Amino acid sequence: MTDRKQQFHDIAQGKPGAGHLTAAWEHLVGHEYGAAEFADAYVAFIKRWDWDWVKINPRAVYYSEAWGAVYDRNDYGDFVIPKTVRAVINEPGDVASIERLDPAHNDAFEEAVEAARLIREALPDRGVIQTIFSPLSVLLQLADLPLYPNDTHAHSKTTVQAAILDQPDAAKRALGNIARTLADYARILVTPTEQGGAGLDGIFYAVTGTVSEGYFDREQYREFSEPYDRIVIDAVREANPDAVVLLHTCRAESNPEWFDDLGVDVIQWDQYADGNPKADLDLRAVPVAGANSVEFEPAGSIRQVRAELEETLALRGNAPFLLAPSCTVITPANDDALAVLAEYRAA
Repeated sequence: MTDRKQQFHDIAQGKPGAGHLTAAWEHLVGHEYGAAEFADAYVAFIKRWDWDWVKINPRAVYYSEAWGAVYDRNDYGDFVIPKTVRAVINEPGDVASIERLDPAHNDAFEEAVEAARLIREALPDRGVIQTIFSPLSVLLQLADLPLYPNDTHAHSKTTVQAAILDQPDAAKRALGNIARTLADYARILVTPTEQGGAGLDGIFYAVTGTVSEGYFDREQYREFSEPYDRIVIDAVREANPDAVVLLHTCRAESNPEWFDDLGVDVIQWDQYADGNPKADLDLRAVPVAGANSVEFEPAGSIRQVRAELEETLALRGNAPFLLAPSCTVITPANDDALAVLAEYRAA
């Protein structure tokens, strides 16, 4: 069997001949609360399909829960996010209240770290990375604002214009406090276990859909996201120079080339969404590419999944990359589609 953990790092470094490794991730609705319950369920999911590398996919709202948001964990409705009971930011003035947190003494972050430790311990032979939303994404979530253009599941009492663009000083103070909190959290995650950390191989840094379809344009990204992205990414580098930073930019027109000068190792985008380049895009970073995650829905096309995986392999040729669906697959996903993807695991 291939040394998949070492191969994960070799791929992230772009080493010639490193090949590809395969994975998928989904929200395990019903098992997302409680470190041990989530870790047990997630390890079982990884082992069922024998994925080559692990993108931990915790509940999407644990960031805003850390700052005091409340959700109904028993009511996910028709989505993978529980119903909002109370947001943190309900009017523009609330943005000024966002302070820096200590993730080592915060219930939501402590739970996430413990789950990551348990998953790391259970899967020592694979690269394991934890999801961290960008500070801008977290600020949007604190206000129950959309993380993606045209998101109908967010029900904010304010707007991006009022909460961020009309009060840039307050927004930047909040973003700075969020970034420094996430930087401290990231340090814990990637610090080796013998030094008291969770011992993960890196982070999955999600800017969500903040730059897709013009949601935040290039200048707005440079003002309200990039400086704070750098705070988190730099913290990872300082804590563990060997840690991998995989950046995910979501949906159509998601501008993966904007992030190639951030110093990230790996970039993921949906090569099948409108306005996005294919997996042979010339970047310094290594891509994550594969089939459109939509095809992993119950009504998806198994034939299309295989065709898109084969196209991705052809586009990459001998260049290293990570093979995966374009985003989180639906819960529950189409097992037949996952079985096709699993055929492309490391030998």
